[in-house]
Amino acid sequence: MCFSATASFGSGVVLAIIGVVTLKITRKPSHLVFAFIPILFAVQQISEGFVWLTLQNEDYARWQSFPTYVFMVFAHIVWPIWISLSAWLLEKGTTRKKILSVLFALAILLSGSEVYYMLQTTITAEISGHHVKYVFEYPKVYVIITDILYGLVTILPCFVSSVKKMWLLGSCFTASLIFSAWFYQAHLLSVWCFFAAILSIIIYLIIDGHQKSVEPAV
Repeated sequence: MCFSATASFGSGVVLAIIGVVTLKITRKPSHLVFAFIPILFAVQQISEGFVWLTLQNEDYARWQSFPTYVFMVFAHIVWPIWISLSAWLLEKGTTRKKILSVLFALAILLSGSEVYYMLQTTITAEISGHHVKYVFEYPKVYVIITDILYGLVTILPCFVSSVKKMWLLGSCFTASLIFSAWFYQAHLLSVWCFFAAILSIIIYLIIDGHQKSVEPAV
């Protein structure tokens, strides 16, 4: 979370609880990747909590690099692949699954390019305007292209999917992105990840509803 270490750790704990509850109701292997999203969000939020600690305490400053890169790996590499893959695994319709396969392939290419640039660039974090700002230098053209691809592979799968309430998740992701970009442009990465993490409760509802819809009547 972008507002304080306490808030980041607190949201991480809440997300972990939501994740455990979601995993407990998950009975199909194909649902596990999607159901695991709240747990991953929890790890990401906790990692940013440690970023806050390293920024606010000189004694911990030498450890700043590790939690910073953990957060960035989730934001730039894990989410494109994880979200598109989870939507693909949930989908049963042949046509929609083919579209999701293309999006998943794009996600792999995107994440692969992010790995390359992350290895070539030094990433640091700083407190700016009561928020965490991640500082890194990527080519401007690359940033524009990858921003578009990122939106395609993380948001579009929710609208392509035929799973009930997935459109709601996509709508909430989109709304949170627009809100974060409008009010927190300089800290978009950190703030959007926080709002996206809050929406993990919708994942629980999707898993619960989807499993009930496919279970045979007794």
